[in-house]
Amino acid sequence: MQFPLVCIVDKALLKSRSKILNLKINFVEIESLDKAKRNKLAALQFIQISKCKDLSPGSLNPKNAKYVLDNLNFGIAESLKNKKVGLVTGPIQKSNIINGGFKNFQGHTEWIKKKTKSKDVVMLLSSNKIKVALATTHIPLTEVSKNIQKSKLVNTIKILHASLKSKFKIKHPSITVLGLNPHAGENGKMGEEEIKKINPAVQICKDLGINASYAISADTAFTAKKLKHTDAYLGMYHDQVLPILKTLSFGEAINITLGTPIIRTSVDHGTALDLAGKSKPNLGSIKEAISVATIQLK
Repeated sequence: MQFPLVCIVDKALLKSRSKILNLKINFVEIESLDKAKRNKLAALQFIQISKCKDLSPGSLNPKNAKYVLDNLNFGIAESLKNKKVGLVTGPIQKSNIINGGFKNFQGHTEWIKKKTKSKDVVMLLSSNKIKVALATTHIPLTEVSKNIQKSKLVNTIKILHASLKSKFKIKHPSITVLGLNPHAGENGKMGEEEIKKINPAVQICKDLGINASYAISADTAFTAKKLKHTDAYLGMYHDQVLPILKTLSFGEAINITLGTPIIRTSVDHGTALDLAGKSKPNLGSIKEAISVATIQLK
């Protein structure tokens, strides 16, 4: 089954970019997603929800924040309404959204959680070489420890386990859980989060039949042998696992939001403002995000 691809975008922005890049594209505007048809070569279907205030490539303008969120909100709403609609998002500049007046904006994952009224969501970055999930997402390091709670970790591991089975067809997933502290706390000598929060959460999950490890030290978690026997890693904070994934798979990995009633995938990279409005970008990640979303819709 082939699903049509529809861009949520301002027509003026499309025309501006195609002129800069000297691309001959037929832009086909539709009024609603149910009007979408099979995609054709050199043609792009789009739906316009909001006006982009500043069309300049490679520069940030907080006036565009509402435009970005209007498009995101529409995509979320349509995905909620129709299970045959999936949402694929590009990178977003969080600071620009915040500077545009949305002070509590943290990122796509947190925004989707709020808009879908999901209890818990999990950010998973996936490639053919490695899968990493996060216990906490876009928060300062000073706030990580207090945001690691036993009950939340239990839900995170359960969501990750179920998604590995349903979305990736892994019958018996093996999850490697990382400790927060050096040497996974070394029996409480370098921190007690592993003893008081992480391992008790793992034990609950083990009792449910989930194959998750007790907290291990991150400095030995990514050996070739460990990679081979791990279906997904659960890191305690963003930069504990993302550098590993991007070292192994940059441009080939995707971001998947787990624990929501919608299908949402995204790229594994940032906005790359220095490339905006220029030709020959690396399209590997966005192609993979579209492909995985399509597979999940079937």
